[in-house]
Amino acid sequence: MFNIKTENRQYQTYILTDDQGQSSLEIVPERGGIITQWQVNNQAILYLNQERFTDPNLSVRGGIPILFPICGNLPDNSYQLNGQKYTLKQHGFARDLPWQVVKQDTNNQASLTISLSSNPETFKVYPFNFTLEFTYIIKGNSLKIQQKFTNNSSTKMPFSVGLHPYFNITNKNNLSFDIPSHQYQDQQTKEILPFKGSFNFEKDEIDVGFTYLYQENTSFSDQNQDLTIQINYSSLYSTLVFWTLKGQNYICLEPWSAPRNALNTGDQLTFLEPESSLTAEVEMIFQKN
Repeated sequence: MFNIKTENRQYQTYILTDDQGQSSLEIVPERGGIITQWQVNNQAILYLNQERFTDPNLSVRGGIPILFPICGNLPDNSYQLNGQKYTLKQHGFARDLPWQVVKQDTNNQASLTISLSSNPETFKVYPFNFTLEFTYIIKGNSLKIQQKFTNNSSTKMPFSVGLHPYFNITNKNNLSFDIPSHQYQDQQTKEILPFKGSFNFEKDEIDVGFTYLYQENTSFSDQNQDLTIQINYSSLYSTLVFWTLKGQNYICLEPWSAPRNALNTGDQLTFLEPESSLTAEVEMIFQKN
């Protein structure tokens, strides 16, 4: 049986459940449309920093934030468009704005569709008329995030989109990775380095970007928790980012549609035609080893 209920906590929280699949998903539309929890068989898959989540002045560190219309940061937080300079902070504004619930479904799955549209505040930093719809679906051990991007403007709309999942990890040294690229760029040094299947978790911070992906899925396995997470993504997603901090119980393996600063460089940037839409999907699958 599939169910959706709401709880009035600090923010109204939507709880999707699959009783037979023993899975649940919690979504907070008001706080950037974020997924805050995903559980399968009582296994908490996502990390959430509760203190940052409860402070509306701080960005959320945990769950699955939505990145739009940029992923990563821009030099001096700025970009040029048609001779005009705009300021846009890291990862864009979608993760900070309230989204609206537009549809719920418990027929053969539990799904919740939320929407974000342009408004006077977004026009100041991103001069396009848009509508985003994200549909979160759980069924068994699968979480699907279906996305629809609509350009309601009279000109082409450039954007990139990403998801920033924080996976709950107890011991990073027991992780193995299948990332479909032979090299990455270190975002701190800008070096291009070969990828040999592992990371040095003694570093204070790991922030690397993988491009030239040769397949549309990636995964990691955690021997300590006896699990594997596989991430499947549409061809829109050209980049994978891996990020973590030393001493923190999470890793982030993030599908992005374009690398950072794409709004300035044009690298893998999506240009959506006027009065048209584009769809994409990311699926995360939990497996016990």
